[in-house]
Amino acid sequence: MSLITTEASPSLSLIENGGGSDKRTAELSRSNRRTVQNLSATSLMRNRSDLKLISRVRWEFMKRMLTNLQEVLLGTKLFLLFPAVPLAVVAHRYGCPRAWVFALSLLGLIPLAERISFLTEQIAFHTGPTVGGLMNATCGNATEMIIAILAVGQRKMRIVKLSLLGSILSNLLFVLGTSLFFGGLSNLRKHQSFDRRQGDMNCILLFLALLCHTLPMILRFATEAAGGSATNATNVLVVHPTRNEDGSDVLVLSRASSFLMLFAYLAFLIFHLFSSSLTPPPPPPPPQREEEEEDVYDDNVSDKEEEEAVIGMWSAILWLITMTLLVALLSDYLVSTIQDAADSWGLSVAFIGIILLPIVGNAAEHAGAVIFAFRNKLDITLGIALGSATQIALFVVPVTVLVAWAMGIEMDLNFNLLETACLALSILVTSFTLQDGTSNYMKGLVLLLCYIVIAVCFFVSNSPSAETSTTNHTLTKR
Repeated sequence: MSLITTEASPSLSLIENGGGSDKRTAELSRSNRRTVQNLSATSLMRNRSDLKLISRVRWEFMKRMLTNLQEVLLGTKLFLLFPAVPLAVVAHRYGCPRAWVFALSLLGLIPLAERISFLTEQIAFHTGPTVGGLMNATCGNATEMIIAILAVGQRKMRIVKLSLLGSILSNLLFVLGTSLFFGGLSNLRKHQSFDRRQGDMNCILLFLALLCHTLPMILRFATEAAGGSATNATNVLVVHPTRNEDGSDVLVLSRASSFLMLFAYLAFLIFHLFSSSLTPPPPPPPPQREEEEEDVYDDNVSDKEEEEAVIGMWSAILWLITMTLLVALLSDYLVSTIQDAADSWGLSVAFIGIILLPIVGNAAEHAGAVIFAFRNKLDITLGIALGSATQIALFVVPVTVLVAWAMGIEMDLNFNLLETACLALSILVTSFTLQDGTSNYMKGLVLLLCYIVIAVCFFVSNSPSAETSTTNHTLTKR
């Protein structure tokens, strides 16, 4: 995800730990030197390793190798899902039903995505907070980017756009809605507030991304309308071609917008990494009871116990490369079998791409956001949900467009009318929900209901399942 926390950013450190001006909280957050996503996705999903048995091994090399294996493979509560990775490979190799390959690949991506976040955190311990923050900003949504690029390579543009759009909608409505709903129910007698500046910044960037997605669609409609049509004496529709009917202007606009979105995302990173000291300090939090303060301190103490790196830097890099290759392999299986899974399960590709893939693929990150909402740490929850949505909209999407351009494949930012409308309404609803800086379970319920309506819409949608690119639209000429 995209929210960066560094030692040079005390205000962001406070935001990461639930806001407030408490000196002890600030010191703990600065000493931990952790990004928001790493704190949520790895700390909460991590199992404490018992190295007593490994410590009895005489050979130092063997001891390090066993320690790395235990920390990486067994150091997560999701380790039970790791067998799905080799099972997916075996199922694909021996010609099992392609729907099984899709399901196993989807399950295997859950622990792999969580481990990528863990390994990024381990590298950050050795490289420092700035480099670690940049790495996290790049690798935060590595799974979505890999799936998108592999789908582009297979020229399945519809899957690319559906999966990216689904990730944004999932973070804005499902993750944030679930967190606010259950967090509100578990803190009915507590005041729930968060730093509005974090939500305002992310919402502004999301509106910029929405503008870049909307204009290519509007330009497409304007170009087709400008072509004009007439009816001859035999009542045959005649379409007069224009120079833009091949979609070249839409493609140029999309690529230019992609560069601008990447520039905006780079400015966003620079602002958090180097310029946040110019930001005024956050307002003091409302008075809280001693019970709540004790809970917050207990959480921070438990986090502090895990502040040291558990594996070496080069070991973490090698494991990160290995996990990324496995994610690429399973993502290739997903892209290749999604159509067969849709036909086998009686679901549309749109429903699987927008609803199923994002929910299952980012289950670990979603669980972290909900757990922090239970602890009444809404600033961290917002950092996970809004930060991830902003990263996908302003980084992953334009990178995918530019990678497709480099591969000689035409991909634009026209996500079609229904998809773009869902994106626009979701950003609007989220912005209105966060505008007063307070939270309750009713706001979360509304966001969840909006997500359910969108899910039902794509479930009953009769859109064609054949994967076609929006750039190959042509008009019949007479």
